[in-house]
Amino acid sequence: MQTFTLNKGLRIPVMGTGTNTYGKVNRDYMGDINNDTTELESAFALGYTLIDTAISYRNEGVVGLAIKRSGLDRDTLFITSKIPADDLHTKDEACIRRAVNESLKALDLDVIDLYLLHRPLENNEDNVRVWTVLEALVQEGKLRSIGVSNFDVNQLDYLLKHCTLIPVVNQIESHPGLWNDEIIEFCQKNNVFVEAWGPVKKVSDEAKFVLDSIGSKYGKTWAQVILRYQIERNVIVIPKSHKVDNQKANLEIFDFNLTSEEKTLIQKL
Repeated sequence: MQTFTLNKGLRIPVMGTGTNTYGKVNRDYMGDINNDTTELESAFALGYTLIDTAISYRNEGVVGLAIKRSGLDRDTLFITSKIPADDLHTKDEACIRRAVNESLKALDLDVIDLYLLHRPLENNEDNVRVWTVLEALVQEGKLRSIGVSNFDVNQLDYLLKHCTLIPVVNQIESHPGLWNDEIIEFCQKNNVFVEAWGPVKKVSDEAKFVLDSIGSKYGKTWAQVILRYQIERNVIVIPKSHKVDNQKANLEIFDFNLTSEEKTLIQKL
């Protein structure tokens, strides 16, 4: 798996898997947790090592169980989780520390590779307040790196001006029709990697037609073309699928390159 080197020297796979409906009844985001690790077992078997979860998904324990069942060397995995931007988890330092400790316990890990502030709080000052505690937890060895999620340019710019540790990642929504080019450009100018959630969601039929036309030249699907486009512009992707065939197909994007003309066409979708 190709990797990018984050600004702390940590290497992150360019593709991982989302998990927000894994381990739940009927594979429903709001479903009860059933500890089904089927999708994670197939992901590990196929070679996925970047796994993305969150406190709000309620399934950190499912991820931890899958890691244990896999028998994989912990050092070969890159585990991401996220702290919610609510009072229960971020009201004060004690709440933040408790949230991180509960994530560690649920995942059954000694350290989490990447921990994100899931969403910005109501004001920039509160983002910095939470961030300062996360910085301390990096220094204490509980978190290897920290980042943010769903931050816009203003929010990220303020944090960059008031932090000691630069966020290694800003995880944002990015797909055809909502590439979010402005924040991606800002992140990359400031040495913050972008990670795209939902990279193959909400794609219109018109966009799929264009992407399939491009993909036919390489024997690739519209979804594979999207993922390739993102990686070629140095964006990490975390698609999610409950189907083994789709998990496998998502990984089959490292044997072709898009032309500049094709990338221009895709960017306009």
